[in-house]
Amino acid sequence: MTDSASSPADHRIAHIELDEETIIWRNADIEQERKIAIFDLIEENCFKPLRAVERGANGPYRLKLAVRDGRLLMSIADEEEQLLEELLLGLARFRRPIREYFAICDSYYQAIRKATPMEIETIDMARRGVHNRAAELLIERLEGKVETDFATARRLFTLICVLHIKG
Repeated sequence: MTDSASSPADHRIAHIELDEETIIWRNADIEQERKIAIFDLIEENCFKPLRAVERGANGPYRLKLAVRDGRLLMSIADEEEQLLEELLLGLARFRRPIREYFAICDSYYQAIRKATPMEIETIDMARRGVHNRAAELLIERLEGKVETDFATARRLFTLICVLHIKG
């Protein structure tokens, strides 16, 4: 941790890692989604782990996502990889949004190969709607633990979905 008087706070994720043991299988489309979500997340995000900040952490942070015993494990470390805190979030409320997101993504990937532009746009709008509701749910579940913005929550939800892919 750094002295807050000597350096300005930088509450963002600088590095993100997914627990590869959690990910059972992914296809090329999902791998592309994962890469884009990670790239976009690192480029621009807002992530302030409140308990760690109370203890003097300034960021940037390293975040590792995993699923343990049906719960999302968020391991938050500093740049020197010193663990600052671990958060466990129950995933029961995310089961339906994850299932809906997978279903709409499957429809979208099939559509981009053979549907009309209008059909693709309709499916993509539905996909964004599911994604947006799930991001709002994630912000709600992180309340009092992590302050984040909507765009960061959307990208984190994408990565949470990647952790749930079964072959």
